[in-house]
Amino acid sequence: MAKESPSIPVFDHSAEPSVGRMPPWIRQSLASGDYAATAQAVHGHGLNTVCEAAHCPNKGECWSRGTATFMLLGDTCTRACGFCAVKTGQPGAVDSDEPRRVVEAVKVMGLAYVVLTSVNRDELADGGGGIYAATLSGLRQALPALGIEVLTPDFRNHQEQAVVLLGEAMGGGRLVWGHNVETVPALYRTVRKGSKYERSLRLLELAAAAPGVEAKSALMLGLGESFDEVVAVMRDLRSAGVSRLSLGQYLRPSKYHLPVREYIEPQTFAAYEAEARALGFGWVKAGAMVRSSYHAEE
Repeated sequence: MAKESPSIPVFDHSAEPSVGRMPPWIRQSLASGDYAATAQAVHGHGLNTVCEAAHCPNKGECWSRGTATFMLLGDTCTRACGFCAVKTGQPGAVDSDEPRRVVEAVKVMGLAYVVLTSVNRDELADGGGGIYAATLSGLRQALPALGIEVLTPDFRNHQEQAVVLLGEAMGGGRLVWGHNVETVPALYRTVRKGSKYERSLRLLELAAAAPGVEAKSALMLGLGESFDEVVAVMRDLRSAGVSRLSLGQYLRPSKYHLPVREYIEPQTFAAYEAEARALGFGWVKAGAMVRSSYHAEE
């Protein structure tokens, strides 16, 4: 893949039809409270967050509550998903000091629960699992009582290796391991180029089977999927051992990303939540503004 400037879109979807204005039930929160302190802790330690890189609509709310999702392994992804605002291209060298800075930022912020995610680093021999492990180990040693959640890529050909690395790093502690299937299988070629639905399910199955791990996944809705297709994915996730599920509305980051095909109404989100609980998910968040790590500490 050729290196690409952050300012150049990956895909040009500007001519594709969209559903128009956002409905009144979709509202982004403004900054307040601890927002400035969160920004200082993040930027002062030279860290990336998915809140910024992915243009998350909940950034104002979460940063004002003193929470943020740290994004490991740089700010450049080796994949090019049609929904994602994170820039794509050839990443730089792995920053081996990043785990230490994450630990220091978590201390400064006084967090009781932290969420770690990353870009895809398909060019690395371990898919990036080593940096996850180093960060988890540092957090576990420095803050034994800290709740930890990871939202990882699929690790392609390094899934078993990643499960071993992260398990050893946790040293018997508990971990919420998230990996998002994002959409239904029929839309993967358009929405998640470079990813495979079956591979994502396999990682979740491996994670769910690991000692002390609760597996978690999420879907974006409004990309053209049907209700029955979403319920079928829920069944697949439960069969893989996933116990936590987030369902949210896809919002187009720019005109160069995939268009919104449908704004899901609140009552439909409620129906999805009821289906998920009936299938046995113990933790469910469903709503227009819900994202993978939204109120993850609850």
